[in-house]
Amino acid sequence: QVQLVESGGGLVQAGGSLRLSCAASGRTFSSYIMGWFRQAPGKEREFVAAISRNGGSTYYADSVEGRFTISRDNAKNTVYLQMNSLKVEDTAVYYCAATGWAISRTRANYEHWGQGTQVTVSS
Repeated sequence: QVQLVESGGGLVQAGGSLRLSCAASGRTFSSYIMGWFRQAPGKEREFVAAISRNGGSTYYADSVEGRFTISRDNAKNTVYLQMNSLKVEDTAVYYCAATGWAISRTRANYEHWGQGTQVTVSS
């Protein structure tokens, strides 16, 4: 079992940057593939990015490719999402997720979730 706690959300102007962090409990963090998802009001939760166990492979949604960067520090049990050139449409609650199986863009394939952190981008 792993518990996830996100932080770093907030209010930022369009074009600005934020870095989200997700701290994981337990000593098996490196055995999990980690992902970030987001959910805007009235919309389904959608995939944002994922990273392999050793950080060597990363995957992004088309909507954030080139603007967002996912990374992890296994020594600190933490995964990050650096978000640059933010747009109003990036406004959402951002969730960290973990899976012990295969890397996936599908929400249902992740077993563990954080509580989410709000990101609001103003125009």
